[in-house]
Amino acid sequence: MKVLFLGGTGNISTDCAALLAERGNEVGLLTRGNQPVPAGFSAIQGDRYDGDSLRAAALGFRPDIVIDFLGFSTHDVEMAAEALGSAIAQYLFISSATVYAKPHTILPITESAPIGNPFSAYAQNKQACEEWLMAHAEATGLPVTVVRPSHTYSPHWLPNLVGSAGFTFGTRLRQGKPVFVHNDGESLWTLTATADFAVGLAGLVGNPHAIGETYHITSDEALSWNQIYAYTATALGVESPQIIKLSLEQISALDPDYANQLRGDKGEPGVFDNTKIKQMVPDFNCRKRFRDGIREAVAWFDADPARQTMNSEADALFDRLTQGA
Repeated sequence: MKVLFLGGTGNISTDCAALLAERGNEVGLLTRGNQPVPAGFSAIQGDRYDGDSLRAAALGFRPDIVIDFLGFSTHDVEMAAEALGSAIAQYLFISSATVYAKPHTILPITESAPIGNPFSAYAQNKQACEEWLMAHAEATGLPVTVVRPSHTYSPHWLPNLVGSAGFTFGTRLRQGKPVFVHNDGESLWTLTATADFAVGLAGLVGNPHAIGETYHITSDEALSWNQIYAYTATALGVESPQIIKLSLEQISALDPDYANQLRGDKGEPGVFDNTKIKQMVPDFNCRKRFRDGIREAVAWFDADPARQTMNSEADALFDRLTQGA
């Protein structure tokens, strides 16, 4: 099959593209030409956010499957549907597990759980995309499959409550600077390795039984934030990490906008029932435990100190909350 990625070099999509190519598919990565695409993929010149450019790219490559990691508004998916439309066998829209209603009423979360996140504009936009696509599919026959990742990390990320990209969290722990968890730190959260997620996604690609369906793809391993931070500290070689416990009320008093971000995502328990994806993709099984994945991530950052970039905004947020406690 010919598979076109709209966004194929990001945190999640890199491993997905690699696995599909490994399985014998011709994988094209849409690019505006500013950066070279990795070896083994076709560079498809075009602009995801320009309808004419996207249409021309599709006509040139003629994909069977399109996987859209870059649809963030109904305008984006309307444009893609118009540009790609009847020429494809499947359009996989990468949504987000943040669309599930907050606070959760039932755990673990299944795909039939209510959606509607009052705290997150990102989640509201992803939900609007899903709803538009399903309505459009019913009206026109567009072959849509919706996929909802949760907190998915690659070997280039250090998952935490503020920002997983870069090495800010790791630097703070190694320098003995404080970080925080919300409430008592015992809220459960699910972290999924990108290589494991890729197996689930690849099993949906070209699968006619997945048309018109929605799947979340996550690990079955749910850890408390205390455990997540402990595994990370161990991987970093930090014996006594400085971790401050802050109630959501305290966080809200210090930074109400960030508190709402937590309420709309990581502040809620994230535990998922993956029965549906496992029934559709029998070889999907999250084999990588976080304690192993985080060691790989730390090793990647330590292999080249230039990778250990700092995010000044994330660093300032850690300072603001921990110093104001």
